[in-house]
Amino acid sequence: MKSLLCRRGSAILSINSPKIALLLGLTLLGVACSERKSKPVKQSTQYQVSGLVRGLPPGHQAIEIEHEDIPGFMPSMTMPFLLRDPKEGAHLQIGDAISFRLNVTSQDSWIDQIRKIDPNALHLPSTTPPPVQIADASPRLREGDSIPYFQLVDQDGKTITLETFRGHPFILTFVFTRCPIPNFCPLMSRNFATLQDGIETGADSVKQTRLLSISFDPFDTPQVLKAYAENEKANPAVWRFATGNKPEIEKLTHAFSVFVQPEKGTISHGLATALIDREGKIFKIWRGNGWTPSEILHEVSTQSE
Repeated sequence: MKSLLCRRGSAILSINSPKIALLLGLTLLGVACSERKSKPVKQSTQYQVSGLVRGLPPGHQAIEIEHEDIPGFMPSMTMPFLLRDPKEGAHLQIGDAISFRLNVTSQDSWIDQIRKIDPNALHLPSTTPPPVQIADASPRLREGDSIPYFQLVDQDGKTITLETFRGHPFILTFVFTRCPIPNFCPLMSRNFATLQDGIETGADSVKQTRLLSISFDPFDTPQVLKAYAENEKANPAVWRFATGNKPEIEKLTHAFSVFVQPEKGTISHGLATALIDREGKIFKIWRGNGWTPSEILHEVSTQSE
């Protein structure tokens, strides 16, 4: 079966397996149904998974787990999994061996049915590769800082730099087209599609806003990004997709504290979305996937006043 492009953190993976291709097909079907204003696809797929608790973020809304291989879906790696019921993670401690059910729909994923198991029953890699160390010593960006100069290439092969957006507020995020987890990169793109609608129909000051999705996957050539952009119905006058050479991409992911770790031919990563003002300064940064388009559009309106 041919590899497919998927359309919300950390996530990952090769997409050559039939199950992943099916999952991505369901994602695209869900989008098409939404555009026709019919009921969204709610079919879900469940996977039984085992792993080791590596982190417990405050609030028990997620658990960071080093999990075993999930046959036909994703290889072993460490990533956060969302909980719909925080009580399910309240009894856990870092280092616990657990089994759980991973639920994946066209637009969401979460875990449940968590129980502790014997650590000797786990089959994890003997060693975990250390995070890639980036030589760039530039400081992590904060709100109010100027974004560093960058030079990227968009889906049409055109050069994009900071000057491209001078005089326009713009919103940037980081994705990769092969990411199959629906509430990671695909959610970022769905949110950007909603932002695009809000920009196109907004007040004159909002209409000046631009969108930039930056891929950190070498697979995402301009040609791949162009097909992805067309699938997302991205208006290139508003929303552009970009790639670049490794030092340029690493400079930006490092500056925005976006963790990117290749693992077994896949990518484990974090998420960051930022609103940049007309002069190239960071107005606001959102970490993870909890932000909403309406929240960002409100901030756009605020900083445009």
